[in-house]
Amino acid sequence: MKLFTTSRLRSGLIHACVMMGLGIAAFGAPAAHAQSAYPSKPITLVVPFPPGGPTDLVARVLAQKMGEQMGQQFIVDNRGGANGNIGSALVAKAPADGYTVLYNTSSIVLSPALYKSLSYDVQRDLAPVALTATVPLALVVNPSLPVNSMKEFVDYAKANPGKLSYGSAGSGNITHLGAFQFLQANGIDAVHVPYKGSAPADADLVGGQIQFMTDTINSVASFVRDKRMRLLAVTTPKRIPIFPDAPTVAESGMPGFEVSAWQGLMVPAKTPEPIIKRLNSELMKALQNPEVQKKLAAQGAIALGSSPEEYGSYVKSELARWSKIVKQTGVSLD
Repeated sequence: MKLFTTSRLRSGLIHACVMMGLGIAAFGAPAAHAQSAYPSKPITLVVPFPPGGPTDLVARVLAQKMGEQMGQQFIVDNRGGANGNIGSALVAKAPADGYTVLYNTSSIVLSPALYKSLSYDVQRDLAPVALTATVPLALVVNPSLPVNSMKEFVDYAKANPGKLSYGSAGSGNITHLGAFQFLQANGIDAVHVPYKGSAPADADLVGGQIQFMTDTINSVASFVRDKRMRLLAVTTPKRIPIFPDAPTVAESGMPGFEVSAWQGLMVPAKTPEPIIKRLNSELMKALQNPEVQKKLAAQGAIALGSSPEEYGSYVKSELARWSKIVKQTGVSLD
């Protein structure tokens, strides 16, 4: 998966600052006054997934810091369901005044391919603010499984076709499609068990009701540390700092394999440009904060950042990418 590197993050910061300055000049004194008055009340940050999940954990770190910076509380409103579409549709139909903001994930580019009819269009009804972070996925198994490496797992799964079950945070979720790609590439036959979020799936993996899954690293880290799950590999191009001994899928026999759950900030379409620029500026500032970076790193999340324009282009490219992959899986959620 294409990520925004530190150099791109830096260029995004410079671009955001320059563009914000140009935007203020172009709009003149009235626009400057409107921007300085924003925000005048609390901002609702809609997280379209349950509390305590991998998306919620990162969103709350950023919400707290942005609230401190802007002098107004960011109220996190968890609206889980339908693979993130309930919360996304809520924001798409909200007033375009900057007081209802969406903390979206990569699910927003999966849904158009998974659902024949959606009540919103991500490119028409939502405006990009910034790419915020990416969270690596991890191949984890129940410790009772007699495998200690990805190769051993592949061999074991092939020797037991249809006997292993894997969980996900929901059908069509990145945790489902990431596993599907992995299994398909290795010719493995396993049973998919979708859950309503990562938390219940993790609980069943620990309990032995399912045998493996590809889940976000911040969801499984505590279970791996206390040995209630066994970490076989991570899906990033390079090993990750919080589990430096865990090999990547690529170095374990699948060169080029890379899947991550990225996240971002969006607002209703037609939100005034000065407000989008203000949110982008404050978010970029939060992502550069050492305390925020430390908290994200502890979760295995990688801070990114971008301009609104860069994020819009990224979303467009990801829509095309995942449309092809979903068609290959044959998955439909209608």
